[in-house]
Amino acid sequence: MPSSDQHFSENAAHQDNIFLVGLMGAGKTSVGRMLAQRLDMTFFDADAEIERITGVKIPVIFEIEGESGFRSREEKMIEQLTAMNGIVLATGGGAVISDTNRRFLKSRGRVIYLRATPEDLWRRTRRDRNRPLLQTADPLGKLRSLHEQRDPLYREVAHLIVDTGSQSVAHLTSRIQQHLTDADAPASQTHP
Repeated sequence: MPSSDQHFSENAAHQDNIFLVGLMGAGKTSVGRMLAQRLDMTFFDADAEIERITGVKIPVIFEIEGESGFRSREEKMIEQLTAMNGIVLATGGGAVISDTNRRFLKSRGRVIYLRATPEDLWRRTRRDRNRPLLQTADPLGKLRSLHEQRDPLYREVAHLIVDTGSQSVAHLTSRIQQHLTDADAPASQTHP
């Protein structure tokens, strides 16, 4: 299990896809978009791709098909996107629930877990009405529950864990870039 800011494993260090995982509000889309731009890679957001294909917003899919219907669509999308090369992918917060998704993510790229506390996530998402799982009387309690359930799954797939805290998107992206550079450098350069 990786520790915070741990270097990528040898197997993952040679893959050219980068997959961002973490709870809603962790910064996956913002960091992913900037990282892709800096690395001259193609950026995808799994939820945005589902919306593009279906022509409706995620909350509508949840309303009509329920969470299980959405998760089925998400699994198909993750399979398609992770089969591509040279991409940065921001996954939905619940993508790791699926064993199949976890297998695809772990084996087809370098997985970065953007970790944040439930309290930080609540501050970032409290005014966002496009998050169906937070449309509850106690959104902070829901985030705490989701964190407890999903943190072990994020850790399971992660090659790198980055604590987001209150850092800017630019700073987080720079930290991730440095880890990628260090991971890709020959061993003689990283350990003189």
